Amino acid sequence: MTEKEKQQAGELYNGNDPELIAERVAAKKLCAEYNSAQYNDYQKKERLLDRLLALRGENTWIEANFFCDYGYNIIIGDNFYSNHNCVILDCAEVIFGNNVFIGPNCGFYTAGHPIDAEQRNKGLEYAKPIKVGDDVWIGGNVCVMPGVTIGSNTVIGGGSVVVDDIPADSVAVGNPCRVIRKITEKDKM
Repeated sequence: MTEKEKQQAGELYNGNDPELIAERVAAKKLCAEYNSAQYNDYQKKERLLDRLLALRGENTWIEANFFCDYGYNIIIGDNFYSNHNCVILDCAEVIFGNNVFIGPNCGFYTAGHPIDAEQRNKGLEYAKPIKVGDDVWIGGNVCVMPGVTIGSNTVIGGGSVVVDDIPADSVAVGNPCRVIRKITEKDKM
């Protein structure tokens, strides 16, 4: 089994594998080109996202600076907006539903490292997928950790560190992020 196959299977793998390094370099080059493109060169930015991401829906806008590890594990639905300085460590799949809005300085981290120092020092790591449902708003400076699912129609408050799944129709905040209440009809303006 190759290191990439181990990675995609959620097993421990060597992140310093030459194939994985080459794929990260290719993605970093596309991110650098995207980040340096003129702000209003929409066609160029769309072409770069099409080359970088596995799949994206209509009306995708990602503010510079944007960084990811591979790109081919990122799937984005329709009407997606990410503010400045989004980081997606997509060693495993990261799926965003439709109508997802992400504040500045947010990170989605599928990558993790063993607690055991001997394994960690060998360069071993693992990856667990992240899934974000439809109609989700994620405030600024939020970190979403490996293996987390955020349900649809949910708001994650700024500065949160999401370490566990968050159910649909929730307002959640904190470190660690916890549901503070359900979204109700009273929330409609």
